[in-house]
Amino acid sequence: MASAVKDSRPGYGQLLRTPGAWTFLLPGFLARQPFAMLTIGIVLLVESTTGSYGVAGTVSAATGVSMALFAPQSGKLADRFGQRAVLLPGVLVHVVGVSALITLALAHAPLWALLAVAVPTGASTPQVGPMVRARWAARLGGSPLMPTAAAFESVTDEFTFVVGPVLATALCTGVHPAAGLIAEAVLTLAGGLLFASQRRSQPPVHRAHSQGGPRVSALSVPGVRALIAAFLGIGAVFGGMQVSLTAFTQDIGQPGINGLLYGIFAGGNMLAGIACGAIAWKVGPRRRLLVAYGLLALATTPLWAVTSVPLLGAVGLVVGLCIAPALITGYTLVESLVPAAARTEAFTWLTGAVALGQAAAATASGQLADRFAPSAGFLVPLAGTVLALTVLLALRAHLVPRSSTLIVGSADRTPGSPADSPADSPAESPSDAFERELNRSLDEGSDERGVGHRMPVTVD
Repeated sequence: MASAVKDSRPGYGQLLRTPGAWTFLLPGFLARQPFAMLTIGIVLLVESTTGSYGVAGTVSAATGVSMALFAPQSGKLADRFGQRAVLLPGVLVHVVGVSALITLALAHAPLWALLAVAVPTGASTPQVGPMVRARWAARLGGSPLMPTAAAFESVTDEFTFVVGPVLATALCTGVHPAAGLIAEAVLTLAGGLLFASQRRSQPPVHRAHSQGGPRVSALSVPGVRALIAAFLGIGAVFGGMQVSLTAFTQDIGQPGINGLLYGIFAGGNMLAGIACGAIAWKVGPRRRLLVAYGLLALATTPLWAVTSVPLLGAVGLVVGLCIAPALITGYTLVESLVPAAARTEAFTWLTGAVALGQAAAATASGQLADRFAPSAGFLVPLAGTVLALTVLLALRAHLVPRSSTLIVGSADRTPGSPADSPADSPAESPSDAFERELNRSLDEGSDERGVGHRMPVTVD
């Protein structure tokens, strides 16, 4: 598939002309839209029936935690059995869970009942974004369009976070408190089934560990663990902003502008993502990630002190502009750190980390808003990004791609051994060729891009 793109500088136009891309892009966009509507829909519905942001944040957090815990398992199953086999039952369980949550909330059920339903609702949330990224990786092979694809997917994600919260807020405040979650369930059902029907673009199924081969695990790659810490902090920004903006606009008597303010924040994220995909970077991905994350921590600093709506929108825009470079660079690093047999799992670990950070931030922000002031919730994004940045700096050495992480669980292989030689692998798959070429190109450009020399090979 890489031969489909021959220009010297890959771009969005070339990416979208990739044969077969639109067969999964359009259904994927529809199916991932509910992801941005779920937590804000829960917050608005539960707060309207209980009058407490703390309770609303707790229910939303339960959904996010279960999503974060089960998403990697969903990705692992998709790598092993195929995306369709995981999506179909997941979509149905999720729709049933959302319907039960709406019913219980409107019936003023106790907190324990809401939490009991929130867990399967979050656990069954379709992981469409990681599945789309895995399809790009399988289709593009060794193409230089992979970084562009990572940027395009981040832009798509952020566009959903522009449309989703605005749509959910408008439905909840203008139609009925449950209307946002009803729309989320309908879109999940329609989009999920349509995406699952696109079987020809699915990445190949990897069953090595079920046939006695080495077990492939994304979490055993040290770089993935470092990225999880980074994405937890990004999730803290999303969750803290959602709950805090809701509390702030309710406090000033203008709940209708909540979606607008969050849309500005997500819009900045989307614009920065578009720019990141169009830039021919000369700085290595590790350095870009650290710089972008440092700017994100700095941008979240003044949020708690802002009391003016226009100024809050401006600061939120800056925060959004700083998120996209960190997200895109993190997803780009996954392509070079993780083998094809665990790539969907790796993407779901990062998506799950965002959901977990979002859940924890929603809970903390809700508690702070209830006990102190609506603006106190904005301290959560700051704390989350600073903590995650500290961990990321400590683990930055693991973000250098190394060939050993591409075969996880095979401790008897060493660099330079015959098993690592492409010439000795007549059955080399397109995914293996992509990994070999990508690591070779990283080696060649490491001095110029600021990534540094490849580190000695270790197998964890």
